[in-house]
Amino acid sequence: MGSNSNVKSGAEPGVGSANRASNSGKAGSLGFWGLVWALGLAGQLCWNMENQWFNTFVYAKIAKDPTIISWMLAISAMATTVSTFLFGCVSDRRGNRKALVSFGYILWGVFTILFGMTQFLTGGGDGRGALVGVAFAVIAADAIMSFFGSMGNDIGFNAWINDHMNTQNSGSLGAALAVQPVIGTIAGTVLGGLLVGADDNYMRLFVVIGGAVILLGLLSLFGMKDVETLKPSIKGSFGEQFFSIFNVGEYMKHRELVFVNLMLAVYFISFNVYFSHLGNFMIYYLGFTADTMGLIEGVGLLIAMFTTIPAIALIRADRSSLLVLVAVVLNSIGLLIIGLFVSPENVNPATIWNPHLLLGVLFVGIGYILFLQTVTVWSKRLYPEDARGQFEGIRIVFYVLIPMVVAPLISNPIIKKSGEFVDEYGFTEYLPTNTLFLAGVVIVLMTLIPLWMANREHRKGA
Repeated sequence: MGSNSNVKSGAEPGVGSANRASNSGKAGSLGFWGLVWALGLAGQLCWNMENQWFNTFVYAKIAKDPTIISWMLAISAMATTVSTFLFGCVSDRRGNRKALVSFGYILWGVFTILFGMTQFLTGGGDGRGALVGVAFAVIAADAIMSFFGSMGNDIGFNAWINDHMNTQNSGSLGAALAVQPVIGTIAGTVLGGLLVGADDNYMRLFVVIGGAVILLGLLSLFGMKDVETLKPSIKGSFGEQFFSIFNVGEYMKHRELVFVNLMLAVYFISFNVYFSHLGNFMIYYLGFTADTMGLIEGVGLLIAMFTTIPAIALIRADRSSLLVLVAVVLNSIGLLIIGLFVSPENVNPATIWNPHLLLGVLFVGIGYILFLQTVTVWSKRLYPEDARGQFEGIRIVFYVLIPMVVAPLISNPIIKKSGEFVDEYGFTEYLPTNTLFLAGVVIVLMTLIPLWMANREHRKGA
């Protein structure tokens, strides 16, 4: 689905450039920081809603079939990747970030609401043909939403932030961008659960979040300014400039970065194998309501967030490989706890107090936050200064495209084989079971292979 990444496009000015334009000098103003936080958090809430609640929506309103989710993941990942490269090039050639943010956010919100309206298509027909048609509409709406979300947030917003970054505000902006995905995940999980509620009112969630994103897009249209130093950067024809970013030979020269990105891909293949189905596992297999499920995940992630504080010191001390190792081990422990000790027989869906489930979610949450925080900084430190935009685009391939295409090829057959049930009306349903989390353990431990290689390359260059 979406990406929670801080993608920057095009020729990125150095952070140390003190000579910013006059409106960049206003980057400390209340209006500037209001846009940073409002647009940033709204974007993260929208990505979280897509990654967390679109999948439970499919099971609640369309069909309990993981194949639809698998196609959603793969197609939307492709749409995100294409959008990242396409609008990164457009933004550079036009020398304009504001338009991408404004129109990207507006269309992002519109298609969020339209995605929810696909549930009404199910009432007009019956049989397999009708289901296929509705599934196609759901997949298409998700892909279009991801396309415009990447246009507005991944490219427009993050490039705008980068344009305004200087030696005085780089630390504050970096901290804001680092914490926003964490806050967005926690708030999106809890708020999403409360908005959906026990009555499965998904349209309420989509209208609230989609409407907020549309309003912020309109606000940016009138309140946002590009830096005055931003000029069009045209390098040959559009095709020549677009395809110049796929310089594989140049990328392969950065061996440490290659292995860091491989870590990213392997870890998030594992992550998408289980996380894409975690909500449906808790709601339809364990029996929780959406609001209780959101609170259980939110509590675990909120506690896990505090691990970012000591992690900052270790990252600064060049102990990134140790942090990744700890993250993978904790993630594995959490997945083992859920896979081996959480079942419909030993949980109480009427309360959030389910120790085994809470402990498993906590360990998975700590592992996820530590891994993402550490690898994001590790990779950015390795980007060549004259090609940061290109290398951020390459990162999306490993962070979004590969995991979201490969993971469903693993999770879908597991769910079909281990979670097949026949409901009271004789219809076959496929529910995520504990097996999914045990598969996640095996895959996440494979992250240690590229970790060892990346650490070896890092020591060579030390």
